[in-house]
Amino acid sequence: MANTGTPLVEMRDISIAFGGIKAVDHVSIDLHPGEVVGLLGHNGAGKSTLIKCLSGAYKADAGEIYINGAKVDINNPRDAREYNIETIYQTLALADNLNAASNLFLGREIVSAGGFLDDSAMEAETRKIMARLNPNFRKFNVPVSALSGGQRQSVAIARAVYFNAKILIMDEPTAALGPQETQMVAELIQELKKQGLGIFLIEHDIHAVMDLCDRAVVMKNGHRVGTVNVNEVTDEDILGMIIMGKKPPQAV
Repeated sequence: MANTGTPLVEMRDISIAFGGIKAVDHVSIDLHPGEVVGLLGHNGAGKSTLIKCLSGAYKADAGEIYINGAKVDINNPRDAREYNIETIYQTLALADNLNAASNLFLGREIVSAGGFLDDSAMEAETRKIMARLNPNFRKFNVPVSALSGGQRQSVAIARAVYFNAKILIMDEPTAALGPQETQMVAELIQELKKQGLGIFLIEHDIHAVMDLCDRAVVMKNGHRVGTVNVNEVTDEDILGMIIMGKKPPQAV
């Protein structure tokens, strides 16, 4: 079913050049609440460069970004966070020697009336958010270095959601994970969708996009080949888009 209503994110005619070479050439994509959109393409296709305009890591040379229908300027990651955009990188920005609560509140710690760190309050809040996202999470009092890949993803996602993220950018979240951990991340994504978040998923793995996403945007040489509903195409259709730049009839 096609999405209706105002998109959560619209990136319109985005162009980015480095040294006169266009890495992204007039690309438009959108994202709706409760939707996962995968960005696929070979290395150098432009998908990561495009989405870094939304995270604030890059500034577009041309084009516009709209959040909930309103035009915005995103010049740095701080601007992105003000628009409730958070990025979950493949290399998670976690302090390995700290536990889940300390990582969740790192830099935004809860303090008591006397000005001391309120460890009990931070752990209680961490348990609440984990109960929503990953009720099987139990390792609250160990360093995150002792956690599995899926559990570490849970901590990073919980931090973003607790601080009001509405738009998540996820960079290959299942890379190097085994089947059980991949399933954990898939369940996290499904829960985030239920809560109305929109997710951009940067991927190389066609199977991950087919399993986790509602739509797929395929890029090649800085251009958008097309956007497809994943339930209307096959792996071969998407492979043809990536390798040959061949758009199936269902693509837009």
